[in-house]
Order: sequence, then structure tokens, then C-alpha cells
Amino acid sequence: MSDRHLIVLNVNGTEYEAVVEPRKTLLDVLRHDLGLTGTHVGCEHGVCGACTVLVDDAPVRACLMFAVQAEGSDIRTVESLATNRELSDLQQAFSANHALQCGFCTPGFLMLAEGFLAERPDADREEIREAVSANLCRCTGYQTIVDAISTTAARRRAACPHPEKEATTP
Repeated sequence: MSDRHLIVLNVNGTEYEAVVEPRKTLLDVLRHDLGLTGTHVGCEHGVCGACTVLVDDAPVRACLMFAVQAEGSDIRTVESLATNRELSDLQQAFSANHALQCGFCTPGFLMLAEGFLAERPDADREEIREAVSANLCRCTGYQTIVDAISTTAARRRAACPHPEKEATTP
């Protein structure tokens, strides 16, 4: 019986093969095997959120998921946000709102926010505040993070109104 498995992971739209032990975390494969170091190693217990990635569009702590569990899923890391070296709207809002200081927790917050906004594009500030409370930041005090996410949500709503809501409005 082999204690290593060949897996294929779809990360940021690219398929990667990796030979892994069943106990190897998605976080370790992303960083060490695939060289995607934007996902940070924090507590390694699922508490801090520094390793948050999107798996099938849902925020997941990569330190708590085995790589073999992610096979067949669509995985997105912080490297997926910028296109052609241009920051995404969310990354730009984090910069403009000074929603980062040391930057260590930022990739996890960005991916948490990206998943949250996809699910809840009409979220208000209190809902955003509740969502970001799942991640830890020791520098910013969260207000500027909430500002950045709220700004992004408002801009996305303005750029793409929801016609299904207009149709149901009396």
C-alpha cells in the first residue's frame, strides 16, 4: 500500500499535479509544492484565517483541509485576484482605505471578502463586520477592512445592478 497519492488540483484556473501524503494540508501543497506563497501560514489551527482560500467559491481554511480533499474542486488563492498585474477592485479598495498595515493577514481577508461578497453582494456594514470577525488582524482594528469591503460592495452593485430585484419590486 502506497502512502503517497497523485492528485490533480485546479488552482486559479490551472491544473497542477502533485504527489502527496494523505495528511498533507492544502496550505502546504499550495505553498511548498505549487509555489503559491500568497496564502500565509498563521496559527495552523484554523483560528486566524491567514490561510483562507476559496474552494468552490466558499472561504476555507487551507490549514484545515487535506490536499486530497480538494481534488476535483475549483481553488482560488490571492494570486487569482490581480489580472495582468493590475490589482482587483477589492485589492485597490484595501489599499485606498489603508486596510492593511503589516500585510500578513491581508491575503486571508481578501479571499474571505471575495467569497463573502459573491454570496452576499448586498451585505450591509454590520454583516461585513460579522463576516470579517472570523479572521484575526493585530494591526488595523478592522474598521478600515470593513470600509474597504463596503466600498467594494457598493461599487460592484453600482456597476452591476441586480435586475431580478427590480423585477420583484412593486
